[in-house]
Amino acid sequence: MNAESKDVIHSRLWEEEASEDDPFTAQACFCSGYDVYGEILELASYPEYLYLLFRGERPAPPSARALEILAIAIANPGPRDPSAHAAMCAGVSGSPGAAVLMAALAAGAGVSGGAREVFLCMNLWNTCGRNPQAWHTALLTPPPAGKMEVWPVAEHPPGFSPYARSCAIPVLQTLAALARQLPGGNTAWLHTQRAAMEEASGHPLAMTGVIAAALGDLGFAPATGEMLTLLLRLPGAAAHALEQRESGFRHFPFFAIDIINDPGPPAAPGETP
Repeated sequence: MNAESKDVIHSRLWEEEASEDDPFTAQACFCSGYDVYGEILELASYPEYLYLLFRGERPAPPSARALEILAIAIANPGPRDPSAHAAMCAGVSGSPGAAVLMAALAAGAGVSGGAREVFLCMNLWNTCGRNPQAWHTALLTPPPAGKMEVWPVAEHPPGFSPYARSCAIPVLQTLAALARQLPGGNTAWLHTQRAAMEEASGHPLAMTGVIAAALGDLGFAPATGEMLTLLLRLPGAAAHALEQRESGFRHFPFFAIDIINDPGPPAAPGETP
């Protein structure tokens, strides 16, 4: 990097060498000391590069594999998920790609199944660790009021499903796979203590809880975990949006809802309800 560039670009994780004939183009890029196009490009996997980019160090093989498993598990949350469904709505309407992804990010960012819930749950892990009593107290304590102009108050314990009656099979499968890669950490502890945690919270474990435990084991801070959750969930939203753009609005999936005690249509004038 030349002296002029050092006075302009300040980054602990990234270094560039400017091209001799174009100061706006880099001829060499280094991520935490590794040559991105000379070393990483052919020698590293994408999860390894993500880990290096966000953590500033090369991951051990189990950590890289755990991040890869997590990325696969949450790459496509499916059309039932608000973020994917928002992208589908944008896609079927013919919105540009950027608008599709922004819709997915907005709908998948919140405190109910979104990236902010992962952030809150990772903070709980930092506070409670693997202390059952601390978790019992935290799960029974109403969440503190936040800045309402940004995030509403969470209505259920972070990391747990507010409506389900039992833990979803994909959540159990992901938790077991990650626990095998991350033995001795929060994820493995959660795998053994899941039933007790669910009883204490009154809710089954959700995928956000698994994500939070695994990202914490991988050494990511809550703010980084929130970012990675937003990032890693985008591929499925994009794929579903492209599919809906091709199939058209006449084939857009609408979910059937069974209403208990449906009163039926309103009674006509003079009729007995």
